[in-house]
Amino acid sequence: ADVTNFDVAHSSITKGESVRETVETLQAMRTDYIIVRHSRSGLPGMIAKQTKASVINAGDGAHAHPTQALLDAFTIKEKFPDPTGKKVLIIGDILHSRVARSTSTILKKLGVQVAYLGPGSLVPRNGPEGIRRFTDYKEAMAWSPDFVYLLRVQMERQDVQYFPSVREYHRLYGITEARLADIRNRGLYIMHPGPVNRGVELCDAVMDYERSLINDQVENGIAVRMAVLYWLKPGGGVG
Repeated sequence: ADVTNFDVAHSSITKGESVRETVETLQAMRTDYIIVRHSRSGLPGMIAKQTKASVINAGDGAHAHPTQALLDAFTIKEKFPDPTGKKVLIIGDILHSRVARSTSTILKKLGVQVAYLGPGSLVPRNGPEGIRRFTDYKEAMAWSPDFVYLLRVQMERQDVQYFPSVREYHRLYGITEARLADIRNRGLYIMHPGPVNRGVELCDAVMDYERSLINDQVENGIAVRMAVLYWLKPGGGVG
């Protein structure tokens, strides 16, 4: 395959070219796939309406991250082929997380129970129905989850001060060595979309935990995204 890396920061868009004009240029290049990762929510959908190429959303703003959701579901189904009734506790910055939105959506379709845990400022009160919301770690663990899914703390947003400090976040919501020991005793699985912030979402020991699925997610991400390309290939697949 021939790949063209298109960095918006250095593209003609920053010089005044519209998205439509950029898409028309890519269309003229007979592009088969356009894989879009952008801070602007909804941009992949806009592009899809303007091109015959297959458009894959690789993350748009705080809106969605569909391929991450697919690989997360695949990783969970490797452990439980029928995950109906299993519980996933998602911890962290729910408010700004496209991963939380997409993964919650697909897991609910699979019959998985989902709950959110994080500072009150980062766990929105409004959202999908049927999702539990916690701001206290002990109360969340009393819910008896099967998977603990840690979200990356978006350090670039800390100028807004959604929580007092990184140290305080780790104390209240991070997987410390003491919490890891409890998780091990419970036999829970740990997941994270990456990249991890050591000492914030988790301690170093989590990476060596026998039920950490973080590296499984990375490995499965390659296969799942190759499958997406296959099913969307021109003239074949599902179409």
